[in-house]
Order: sequence, then C-alpha cells, then structure tokens
Amino acid sequence: MSWFLRLLLAVTLLPVSVWAGPLVEMKTSVGDLRIELDAEQAPQTVANFLAYVDAGFYDNTIFHRVIEGFMIQGGGYSRNLKRKQTAAPIANEADNGLKNIRGSLAMARSEAIDSATSQFFINLADNDFLNHRGKTARTYGYAVFGRVVTGMDVVAEIGRVKTVAKNRLFKDYPEQQVVIEEIRRIEAPL
Repeated sequence: MSWFLRLLLAVTLLPVSVWAGPLVEMKTSVGDLRIELDAEQAPQTVANFLAYVDAGFYDNTIFHRVIEGFMIQGGGYSRNLKRKQTAAPIANEADNGLKNIRGSLAMARSEAIDSATSQFFINLADNDFLNHRGKTARTYGYAVFGRVVTGMDVVAEIGRVKTVAKNRLFKDYPEQQVVIEEIRRIEAPL
C-alpha cells in the first residue's frame, strides 16, 4: 500500500471532532442545539454557567433580545418577563484569546467590565468589535466561553424571528416568544 493511501486511510479514521470541554444541550421552542464549553480558556465563566445549568436556572427562560445578523441573547428573564435573581457577577475573561465569531457563546454584561451573571449570547456573525482590545470598559470585550457544535440552523432560525419594541427595556424582543426549555450537561460521544 502506498504512503498516500495509508495517509488517506489514517485521516479518514480520525475522529471528526475532539471534545475539549464540557458539553451542554439546549432545548428551545424552535429546536435543540449542543454547545461545547471551553473550561481551559474560560474556567471561571464555564464554572459560573454550569452552576446555573446544574441548578435548572435556565429552564423556561427566554431569548429576550434578537438582532438579525448580530446575536441572540437570553438567560436572564422568565417567560412572564420577570428578571431572574442571579448570583454575584464574575470576573470578565474576555482576554482569554477566544473570539466572538459566528456560533460562539459569550457572556452578556453591562458597561461595567466585571458585571456578567447569567445572561449569555450566541453570535450570528463574526463580531470582532466585541473582542478584547484593551483595559477600558469600552475595549475590554465580551468573554467567549463556548461554541455551538450542532444546531446552528436553530440558532439562525431564532436570529430571523420578527422582533418588536415591547418597552424601553425590550427593544429587540421576539414577537413570538422563543423559550429556552432547558439546558443540561451531556456526555461527549465516544
């Protein structure tokens, strides 16, 4: 057998993806997706997110902010638009080298650098301007801590829902509510 055929055979037998971190499955009213978390690059952020997952915090929350071609945001409000009580804010790990690219999962925050609690967003496009670029509140960026590995079609569908301005707080609110039914840890495929 030639070296080329051996190489081709070896490459085809390699696993398609190497799971570097914990996996979660997010069930939504639109469909399901799987997310790989990067506990190596964003250890505090992943631990924070998984604490909310394990507590069932995200069950029956909503995507309350959807901006087509930009991102979908959820993890902070119940179906009746009540803000959920969260744990204390965490340190911002936006300087971890991970980028806000299409399909990445990042923490939402206020203007304060270390203000992220439970809310997250999934990037619908490469959003370089959200990456860490400096030490000020404006340039610190948004901490990426995972990526969608299956279900980007669901994410894209959510990103295309019609939105309305519900009030001053909800300016890009889905006209038809998009519910996060649950998020659970799952085992990586063998």
